[in-house]
Amino acid sequence: LSAPHFLVSLLGERLVNSEKAEVDVQSLGARLSLVGLFFGCSLNAPCKQFSGSLCEFYSRFKKTSEHKDKLEIVFISSDQDQKHWQDFLQEMPWPALPFKDRHKKMKLWNKYKVTSIPSLVFVDATTGKIVCRNGLLVVRDDPKGLEFPWGPKPFAEVVEGPLLRNNRQTADSSSLEGHYVGVYFSAHWCPPCRSLTRVLVESYRTVKESGQKFEIVFVSADRSEESFKQYFSEMPWLAVPYSDEARRSRLNRLYGIQGIPTLILLDAEGHMITRQGRVEVLNDPECRLFPWHPRPVLELSESNAVQLHEGPCLVLFVDAEDEGELEPAKELIQPIAEKLMAKYKAKEEETPLLFFVAGEDDMSDSLRDYTNLPEAAPLLTILDMSARAKYVRDVEEITPAIVEQFVTDFLAEKLKPEPI
Repeated sequence: LSAPHFLVSLLGERLVNSEKAEVDVQSLGARLSLVGLFFGCSLNAPCKQFSGSLCEFYSRFKKTSEHKDKLEIVFISSDQDQKHWQDFLQEMPWPALPFKDRHKKMKLWNKYKVTSIPSLVFVDATTGKIVCRNGLLVVRDDPKGLEFPWGPKPFAEVVEGPLLRNNRQTADSSSLEGHYVGVYFSAHWCPPCRSLTRVLVESYRTVKESGQKFEIVFVSADRSEESFKQYFSEMPWLAVPYSDEARRSRLNRLYGIQGIPTLILLDAEGHMITRQGRVEVLNDPECRLFPWHPRPVLELSESNAVQLHEGPCLVLFVDAEDEGELEPAKELIQPIAEKLMAKYKAKEEETPLLFFVAGEDDMSDSLRDYTNLPEAAPLLTILDMSARAKYVRDVEEITPAIVEQFVTDFLAEKLKPEPI
């Protein structure tokens, strides 16, 4: 597929610009290789502010960059009021998704897992794959657009340079070679960060004592050098110097960090194992499952319930009160989950669906209440919190064939959503 053809499937046939004129997606140009999806809303002050910076960035890029024909930006708004939207669009030199196209907008918010605004996600114009999730930092750190197309670089290259220990000694980043590495984005002012740090100190010791080659690199989001020093004094691992703001920002950009605390785990080659280090560490205090490769099916718990908000999740509710009783349910959906994971891994894409089994406990009850589900068990559901949509199959007996069909239909958008 050429870029214009692919973009029609992603954005639709037509966009609109500030002159209220239609922009034919097919005509965006054969040289286009990167699209910046700008998610925002006119009523949001940070969005207004960012839109101003983005205008400067865009017009400079279109005037001076040798790559000027390769980039386009498209505004995707969450505005509810057409007049507000129209006024905001007046200030923009790039096109937008039509106001009425709510379904398309929702699909894009979900596909790119946008959790906060403003957000600027750069995607490959011929495949839709994310090139850089953190466009806000690109606009701030590379105002002249010299690093176009802002794609991911190897971890070793981005982290390169001296790292600190809390005894004032330094180590070179090359000492991380051959180690599992936890890249820890955190700050002292954030209470969930502080409580995770306490647990992580124990996990770090446990893993080191078991003889595994493991190191953690703290990337601070503290608001001053002082609070960085105070916080780092509690940590037995390495840190990027606070003063090296450029390197901290590049690491944030590399992993598209949208909130803290975030703990990313990398294998000895620097490839990502999981973004869910926080959930894993809290769920597995003995570190039995280290380095926490993603598991195809999770048992719903207090600590992993946050993942329900990260995208669509299949949840199979069963009539089970004790630990072991969830095993048959897991075994039922495991092969389907594994097949899906493998398929998307081969495409180097994130799996579009997470799989959970849930028994009968407070967590399951509150989830059923929150999403307004019937009391039945077994109950097969797909919950999409960000779209506030649910899909429900209530049948006497759940078989692999039923689950497989349900998943296939969901991914092909053949299922009718009910509101949560």
